[in-house]
Amino acid sequence: MDASLASALRERLNERRNAAIGQFREQLHPQALLTALRRATDQALRELIKLCPLPRNATLAAVGGYGRGELYPHSDIDVLILLQSPPSESDTQLLETLVAALWDLGFDLGHSVRTVDDCRREAANDITVETSLMEARWLAGSKDLLQTLMHAMREQLDAQTFFQAKRAEMQQRHARHQDTPYALEPNCKEAPGGLRDLQVILWVAQAAGLGRTWREIERAQLLTPSEYRSLRRADLAFKRLRIELHLLTGRREDRVLFDLQPSLAAIYGFTAAKNRRPSEILMQRYYWAARVVNQLNTILMQAFEERLFPQPDAPVQIIDDDFCMVQNRLEIRHEDCFARNPTLLLRAFLVMQEHAELSGMSAQTMRAMWHARRRIDLQFRCNPVNRRLFLQILQQPRGIVHALRRMTMLNILPRYLPVFRKIVGQMQHDLFHAYTVDQHILRVIRNLRRFTMPEHAQEYSLASQLMANVERHWLLYIAALFHDIAKGRGGNHSELGAHDARRFCLDHGLDHADTELVEFLVREHLTMSNFAQKRDLSDPRVVHEFAQRVQNERRLTTLYLLTVADIRGTSPKVWNSWKGKLLEDLYRLTLLALGGAQPDTRTILAQRKESAAAEIRLMGLRDESREAFWQELDVAYFLRHEASEIAWHTRHLYYRVYTTEPVVKVRVIGAAEGLQVMVYTHDTQDLFITICGYFDRRALSVQEARIHTTRHGWALDSFIVLPPRHETDYRSQASLIEHELAGRLGQTDLRALTSDPVRRPGSRRSRIFPIVPNIELQPDESGASWRLSVTAADRSGLLYSLAQAFAEHSISLKMAKIMTLGDRVEDIFIIEGTVLGHPRLQLQFERSLLAKLDEFSA
Repeated sequence: MDASLASALRERLNERRNAAIGQFREQLHPQALLTALRRATDQALRELIKLCPLPRNATLAAVGGYGRGELYPHSDIDVLILLQSPPSESDTQLLETLVAALWDLGFDLGHSVRTVDDCRREAANDITVETSLMEARWLAGSKDLLQTLMHAMREQLDAQTFFQAKRAEMQQRHARHQDTPYALEPNCKEAPGGLRDLQVILWVAQAAGLGRTWREIERAQLLTPSEYRSLRRADLAFKRLRIELHLLTGRREDRVLFDLQPSLAAIYGFTAAKNRRPSEILMQRYYWAARVVNQLNTILMQAFEERLFPQPDAPVQIIDDDFCMVQNRLEIRHEDCFARNPTLLLRAFLVMQEHAELSGMSAQTMRAMWHARRRIDLQFRCNPVNRRLFLQILQQPRGIVHALRRMTMLNILPRYLPVFRKIVGQMQHDLFHAYTVDQHILRVIRNLRRFTMPEHAQEYSLASQLMANVERHWLLYIAALFHDIAKGRGGNHSELGAHDARRFCLDHGLDHADTELVEFLVREHLTMSNFAQKRDLSDPRVVHEFAQRVQNERRLTTLYLLTVADIRGTSPKVWNSWKGKLLEDLYRLTLLALGGAQPDTRTILAQRKESAAAEIRLMGLRDESREAFWQELDVAYFLRHEASEIAWHTRHLYYRVYTTEPVVKVRVIGAAEGLQVMVYTHDTQDLFITICGYFDRRALSVQEARIHTTRHGWALDSFIVLPPRHETDYRSQASLIEHELAGRLGQTDLRALTSDPVRRPGSRRSRIFPIVPNIELQPDESGASWRLSVTAADRSGLLYSLAQAFAEHSISLKMAKIMTLGDRVEDIFIIEGTVLGHPRLQLQFERSLLAKLDEFSA
């Protein structure tokens, strides 16, 4: 085609598209824009066909979304060139010219060239092809040939087979999106509760002859008027969102990415309110709409199944006066049962739990519950019968998580607990929660339930053992339900949540002891992880302080269980076996302290030395062999290290106390919980920076550091590190670290080895929702050491950068505990240095730290 003609045609197309987009900006009517863009494209294609004709008797048809009559600003243009017979040589030349011209117009083209028989064969083998052809629309050429195809497709279409294939396809798609509409960066087209779920309903209805539009489906009595209005609103809302994404990015983009959420919120006109960003308000609206679509999709797909696979002779098993079982689904016996007796809204979930043979609820039951949800009001919530039913649901031996998820989907739980309704779909931009608040809460309850199941005992060994001995473990589900329920209100969410939990317990008739336990768990649900990951557990005072907080074994055990379930429910990136070990260590040490084991420092020192000596004897070493080494170790060393560590150090160092070569030893902790790295060498100012630099370049995540200097000036440092997730061979890693790090430390000029940290970009989430770096510096009780707390977004090389600041101000590091929570770090350092005792110099040090953090996050 002539270049000038193509340019003129492309210019006219762009003018029509720009005019349509301009009108959309004025009217904000998504369907009008989709139709206008489709018409502009139709016109351009028909003009093009006049210049680049089709083969004789061929048809040009729009298929897929374009065939449906909806064209988004940057969507593919899917067309079918339908031939009467396989193309001849001259036909092939015409087709090549036409397709090249289509590309010249700037279309993102998806095209196929087929005969009617080809279409029948492809549709029989691929449900996506069959679906696309269902929406074929004539553009140019032979109308009769397209009619022949559509008649052939209708004859071939089997509604039952089509339904089963589309349902399986939808389930696979949902699985790719983690089966949740609540992803923090959802795909508004493909994710559960998105546009594709709406389209599936329309496709199945069309295949079943029940209508092509929402209005026609309503007339077929598959939708009630209110459901029709809800789906229409959701349909238009998702269409507008997808349009805005395309216009904002200038490309085909269907993901509501972190980078785009603030800009989208501004486009929609959302403003910050009540401690919430505009983007959080935008996303909560998204999740509300997605939940409606997800819930109505579930109801309608089940209604289609019941309509397409009728079983009029299926036996009806009476359960009670209100419910029966049909085809293993819970069915209501009277359509108005929930209106007459709203208490049945909770009773239905209890019946599901009590009858294991029930696999789900019928479409009629779910629909009736959905429409009766507004009957859950203050009077309903104050009814003692309903309160008793809700507790019974939590107390059942099975089906608790399924019940709560169904209750959330059907909007029963948010209406029964108004405080829960506030956090439905609420995002958390703390860089470590990967789920909305309500979904996180349900995941924590799921984790607690797994502690009770034998099939998960191997995964949660200690938690499963402890849960088996917890009386009324359903109290933990109440604590989990409330532990984050006050997120987003401002203030201390633990305190606010504890107040809500106490009121719930009192309203539901729990006794004083159980109420006090639930309130304690909600208020202190962060305490155990903070002690385990931020404090020095080798210090008996720390364990004693924690024991005073928990006071008794019941509190300790339940807090441990809630803490493990909570951390594992935040994000797949947050939990690791080292965190598990720290929590388990704190649990066992506190249990001893609660039992009265509170020896003084002298007793602890004697016990630890004796335990270490016993282990050393088992290694075949005589007592006198260790003396040269132990004489160089002070009391602080023995108090800060466990007996097994002391024995391990002694085994490798007793015969080389005064060695001139660095000694690096690495061992695997437990069942691949991490690697413990021991470094023994002559102490120098740049030693810590050098070690951190090596860890940084090897992408080893430091979890804990203990820095010790012997009496004769040798550094005896111990680190807990985690290799990258893809590295599973810990023993090979250990050998490699020993060789490489020893070689690095053996070089004469360590300062020459220090350089800027390797700066790998942080996550997009941390860039879009940054954390303002924060430091706190406080002296300990004796004033000899200082406790430095650092909170910042995680970056590779962060510890190395802080080590540089320590060196610049002659700060000596005694211990570090690194707490990584997804994309956020909360690190604790025990440090010493003369500058810390002088206010002006201390302030300079703090400014230097903040400058490092700001520079690092820039």
